[in-house]
Amino acid sequence: MSDPALPLWVTVPGTLLLIAAGLLTLIGSIGLLRLPDFFMRIHPPTMGTTLGTGCVLIASMLVSSALEQRPVIHEILITVFIVMTAPVTAMLLMRAAVYREHRKKAAPLTPRDGADDSRPPRADG
Repeated sequence: MSDPALPLWVTVPGTLLLIAAGLLTLIGSIGLLRLPDFFMRIHPPTMGTTLGTGCVLIASMLVSSALEQRPVIHEILITVFIVMTAPVTAMLLMRAAVYREHRKKAAPLTPRDGADDSRPPRADG
């Protein structure tokens, strides 16, 4: 078997992209742990996922293209799906959280003993 040595023009950008992906993921994870509430925590992991995955996929395109000696671009489809779905999922989570907060503020508080004065009296007694 032949040794598949990668040329320098592929190795350096691929390495830098993988390091950038790792750093973006680390920053997103730290942001998830350090920020105080849900609304602040949602942004860093989404950015880490989107940008980190993009860096890994571009590095994969470079290495695969160099090894196969032809352009390999099927990772672009994966990138498009990740770039479209991660922010949409984050927006849906944010909207659900905003809706939940709004409902929590709008709903009247009920007493702890189970008696609820907001309901009409029952007909049977």
